[in-house]
Amino acid sequence: MNNSVINPFSSSAQHTQQANGMVAVEQQRAIQEVQAAMVIAKKFPRDPIVAMDRILQACTRPTLAESALYSYSRGGAEVTGPSIRLAEAVAQNWGNIQFGIRELEQKNGESSVEAFAWDIETNTRQVKTFTVPHVRFTRQGKKKLEDPRDIYEIVANQGSRRLRACILGVIPGDVIEAAVNQCDVTLRSNADTSPDAIKKMVSVFKDEFGVTSEQIQKRIQCRVEAMRPAQMVQMKKIYASLRDGMSSIDDWFEKPETTQNKVDELNNMGNPTNERGTE
Repeated sequence: MNNSVINPFSSSAQHTQQANGMVAVEQQRAIQEVQAAMVIAKKFPRDPIVAMDRILQACTRPTLAESALYSYSRGGAEVTGPSIRLAEAVAQNWGNIQFGIRELEQKNGESSVEAFAWDIETNTRQVKTFTVPHVRFTRQGKKKLEDPRDIYEIVANQGSRRLRACILGVIPGDVIEAAVNQCDVTLRSNADTSPDAIKKMVSVFKDEFGVTSEQIQKRIQCRVEAMRPAQMVQMKKIYASLRDGMSSIDDWFEKPETTQNKVDELNNMGNPTNERGTE
């Protein structure tokens, strides 16, 4: 005979048991996935030569090369490095690597996020945990984010840079360097300086970053219509750097100056105009 007393109006204990059961099942599933991945990686190890050929072949695609490199200014010198797009492409072709971004929790207006890259074959792992405030900084000040889509975008943007660092930490440096060099060769051999390509480039900088053609001309020290292939390659690297958040607009372009004519025009706006002609 069961003499235990159960409160029929209380279901918290039952819910707790169900939650604990779901957590245990999820943990067991994750463990089995990891074990299966390691077994498969050992059974089908990567061939470094074949993997390197796949990486270099991928870097010959102009569409990848255009987004593969970024530039940033350090100590007055221009430094070029692999973007997150190139890091992901190298990881996919190197093989036996798991990488990604996980949002661990959301509370108090911020997200705890983990970026990771794991070479299953060598059991080399890079993990970076960081906090992303649900805030976007604008020229008008801080703007608190409430829309889940905006929160997702800022978490993904902040996480991509950490993910890039994790991937570069588990793949040999000479592999990354060879991929960067091949992308640079592809860029230079496929640099399009036709009027349509230049017009499209100027339009992209204007629409996405508010950079005018005058600012671009000051940067390259010539008219945009006379842009050379090397300068087009440089602008593509700058675009990738700005897009990935590796640098700011002020690092590359001077702020537009107000010309003396515009100053005079603004000063004369408040003066009465004599509309009568001279007789």
